[in-house]
Amino acid sequence: MNHPQLRNIQLQRWVVLLAIVLFAIKLTAYFLTTSVAVLTDALESIVNIIAGLMGLYSLNLSAKPRDKGHPYGHGKIEFISSAIEGTLVCMAGVIIIVEATGALFHPKSIHQLDSGIILISITAFINFMVGTICVRQGKKSNSIVMVSSGKHLQSDTYSTLGIIVGLILIMVTKIEWLDSVVAMVFALLILYTGYKIIRRSLAGIMDEADLELLKSMVTVLNQRRRENWIDLHNLRIIKFGPVIHMDAHLTVPWYLNVNEAHVEIDALAGLVREEFGESLELFVHSDGCLDFSCKICVKKECHVRKFPFEQKIEWTTENISSNEKHRLHS
Repeated sequence: MNHPQLRNIQLQRWVVLLAIVLFAIKLTAYFLTTSVAVLTDALESIVNIIAGLMGLYSLNLSAKPRDKGHPYGHGKIEFISSAIEGTLVCMAGVIIIVEATGALFHPKSIHQLDSGIILISITAFINFMVGTICVRQGKKSNSIVMVSSGKHLQSDTYSTLGIIVGLILIMVTKIEWLDSVVAMVFALLILYTGYKIIRRSLAGIMDEADLELLKSMVTVLNQRRRENWIDLHNLRIIKFGPVIHMDAHLTVPWYLNVNEAHVEIDALAGLVREEFGESLELFVHSDGCLDFSCKICVKKECHVRKFPFEQKIEWTTENISSNEKHRLHS
């Protein structure tokens, strides 16, 4: 288990522990205020606890090395866990709407709003800080579980802020049905957040191209391109947990022997690992250049060149993914 994975697991343990503590605080705030909005916020905290436990399980499982039964590792469990978490977030949003609608037609008297506001304000601050830390760590370690967990906590913060606004308005206006209206508005925000989490998880399960990662990689490859890398094509990238799986065809001068071609492949692997992390599986097929490659080849010392250099082709997300050698088209 590498350091980023261990850090993710340790952070997720704190997320679970804090979720339990914050649920107890929100439940206390409900008993003090009898506000339906506070109650629904407490119900969402139950989802936080369940999602945190699932995230912890998936992080532990995805950190295991690949084996005979799982030759590509266990990283896809993160997508499944994240999809379930997104579903739970959406369910929480629906429950909040149902509860708030019922309270709108059957309002309850609300008490001790000042104490309730203080308590849930504390939970909002803690949730946002922890959520921000999770998102940053998730992006740093390429962990969809950590990113999803962080965004979930941040969305919980937004709904809690809506509840605080509702309670303050009730204190000022004495209009208690505003409690339900504000809760329903922020429930819609929760539903949208859950949808985005599910959408991203399904994209990972279906091996959808990670365009952001691909764009970043193309930029780095263009900046640090070696002269023997005549072209790079049929490049495909997928992520299973923290591991990046990359396939590509690298065109090199045809006269390089096997060892020399392998040096270029090793250089490509080293560059990607340096920029995007050590957790990389790289499968590169080396192609020998053809006559038409001369016109785009920047190699200066080439004793078998048949055509003069005309134009360097910059790699883009489109041409680097194409399954054909690069050439100039007349």
